[in-house]
Amino acid sequence: MPPPSSVAEVVARLQTIVSPLSSSDGIACFARLYLAVTEGVQKRLAGLSFNDPRFLARLDVVFADLFFVAFEAFEHDPARAPRAWLPLFEARSRHGIAPLQFALAGMNAHINRDLPVALVATCHEFDIRPARDSAQHADFERVNDLLAVVETQVKQQYLSGWQRVVDRHLHRVDDVVAMWNIGRARDAAWVNAETLWAIRDDTTLTSDYLASLDRMTGFAGRGLLVPADTWGHRLARLLGRGG
Repeated sequence: MPPPSSVAEVVARLQTIVSPLSSSDGIACFARLYLAVTEGVQKRLAGLSFNDPRFLARLDVVFADLFFVAFEAFEHDPARAPRAWLPLFEARSRHGIAPLQFALAGMNAHINRDLPVALVATCHEFDIRPARDSAQHADFERVNDLLAVVETQVKQQYLSGWQRVVDRHLHRVDDVVAMWNIGRARDAAWVNAETLWAIRDDTTLTSDYLASLDRMTGFAGRGLLVPADTWGHRLARLLGRGG
């Protein structure tokens, strides 16, 4: 499938992914969060002015396409999918994992692995350097504030029903939420983009750096997906009822 060329196409592609999947599918849990955050941020962007709106819009599209490419790769040949995405893709049907855990595992892969790659690709396209004193970085930071507000609102929708009654009582999902901060993740992504830009002429070092980033992101993803409803938790609930 050709890459999207606009944010509207990104939204449509996410809707297409979510539509046939069950609500408990781990990929659907992430795609719903991604869709809601994308739509929420777009609404808030409408009334704001940025230094380089063309760069931001293009970054959104390049960034989203990395998820689409990873998902299609796993569907056709799992060995071709980036390792950062494998924890989510492989655990998508596993029982005992809360929807918010799936959603955050996807955000982990997408921001920690994909965002630096998207930043470098977009900077190449616009022939600019990803510097922290740039107009593009100022816009990037401004979007961080919007994302934090939207993400907090969306995450609360996941903490309802079974998750609120069981997982929050057992603190597992609270622990997962505490592990994840979108602002810190995006700040780290910018630093990784600066590093990739600095070593861009050394293809071997760039490949090794990306492979290491891929592995470390995948390792973090597996930690985010430790089942919330373990046998120990079930036993604790049964004992609590018995008391």
